[in-house]
Amino acid sequence: MIRNLEARDRAQYLAMAHDFYQSGAVDHPVPDEFLERTFDELLGGSPYAEGFLFEEDGEVRGYALLAKTWSQEAGGLTIWVEEIYIRPEFRGCGLGGAFFTWLKANRPAARYRLETEPDNEGAKALYRRQGFRFLNYESFILGQ
Repeated sequence: MIRNLEARDRAQYLAMAHDFYQSGAVDHPVPDEFLERTFDELLGGSPYAEGFLFEEDGEVRGYALLAKTWSQEAGGLTIWVEEIYIRPEFRGCGLGGAFFTWLKANRPAARYRLETEPDNEGAKALYRRQGFRFLNYESFILGQ
């Protein structure tokens, strides 16, 4: 089951997000206060972001975060899959594919985007199976 994050999910979400940012799936860790700020923003009803839990038999198995933006290049709404995290013991069970199927059916957009570390072959294989293709852009940031 894929459901919106709720206030009762705070501790589980923060623990999983902390694990995500301590893993090789990201370029660098972020302070836990950023994770807390994100959770508060999600529960505050932000029009720019949504958070979901993957749950089965009452057990939380992972989460996903979405960010919404407009893209002239895409001709409309672009949804960034900011994070998708599946607890290690549940990887390879189809949760990622199920999330992307749900996403396309329930959050229509002109384009879906995501990023991954170059050596995250498991994630890249999932994304390719879902129809994502590589964009030959270089990323730049200013700020955090």
